[in-house]
Amino acid sequence: MRQLAGFFPATEYPEVLVGLGEPDDAAVFQLDETRALIKTTDFFTPVVDDPWTFGAVAAANAMSDVYAMGGDVLFCLNIAGFPADLPAETVAQIFAGGAAKVREAGAPITGGHTITSPEPFYGLSVTGVVDPQRILRKGGARPGDRLYLTKPLGTGIITTAAKQTGPAESTAQRRAQGKVYLDVRHLDAAIASMLRLNRAAARAAQTAQVRSATDITGYGLLGHAAEMALAAARENGAGFRMCAADIPALPGVWDYIASGYLTQGSRRNPEAYGAQVRFAPQVTSAQRSLLWEAETSGGLLIAVPPAMETTFESACADAGQPVWAIGEVIPTPGIEVI
Repeated sequence: MRQLAGFFPATEYPEVLVGLGEPDDAAVFQLDETRALIKTTDFFTPVVDDPWTFGAVAAANAMSDVYAMGGDVLFCLNIAGFPADLPAETVAQIFAGGAAKVREAGAPITGGHTITSPEPFYGLSVTGVVDPQRILRKGGARPGDRLYLTKPLGTGIITTAAKQTGPAESTAQRRAQGKVYLDVRHLDAAIASMLRLNRAAARAAQTAQVRSATDITGYGLLGHAAEMALAAARENGAGFRMCAADIPALPGVWDYIASGYLTQGSRRNPEAYGAQVRFAPQVTSAQRSLLWEAETSGGLLIAVPPAMETTFESACADAGQPVWAIGEVIPTPGIEVI
């Protein structure tokens, strides 16, 4: 898609503040001095068995790009495809889960489009709004900024484990069989994380006058961080330093990594972005896998100016938004993981 940028020069459409020419989280179109529209779309195949939960997770994931740009959701359209023989009640539950999550965001679903598909998929076309002077972009991070993450990692790993193995009745059973079975408590924690909107985190970032942010999804923490760091390198020669021990992980994730429950993202993401990342010797192979792994409906990675760290942390605390400081922006290009 980035090759299309040359077809639409910025001078031809000056109202397009963020478009094909930038690898950002959503498109932004300016309406006037105080309002710009954010537009994004996202959909995927089921990551959990329960249809209502699948719909809600897919909706939260789709709306996340609006929050990553610092905006609020205005309205959404359903995008869906289902096998012809899928029970109507299952379809209704998927739509109901999506609608409930959009309602939580304070927005309506106003329509959409559905096709017949051999494999079910669901997501949203999302329209949001933002002050054009306060857009959060992947670029804009500066040396001295503190890096924060607003959700723990591991959703891709745990949902992969859920697809490949059944729940265990007890830890003793897992040990007796010499295998790691899915612990339903771990899946519940992953689902709760995926269902959490990034709305509060985005508002805390706006309160702290943040310039640079992105959400963590298919490219994993390091893939999405690499896009932010590359933009910072172009702008001011900066890069990122992250401390692996400070990066939060969902319960049980280390056992599932050890058992090989990894997605294709654990291979594709380092192939695409690995040249930008330098690991210290003490960073274990399991930690590297976690940092590269794909996430579903992950948190925001936010670069907070040093003078606004307390403001940001206080705003998160007031909103009940978990947050972890995981590193800093440094005056050296690339990403260091120590």
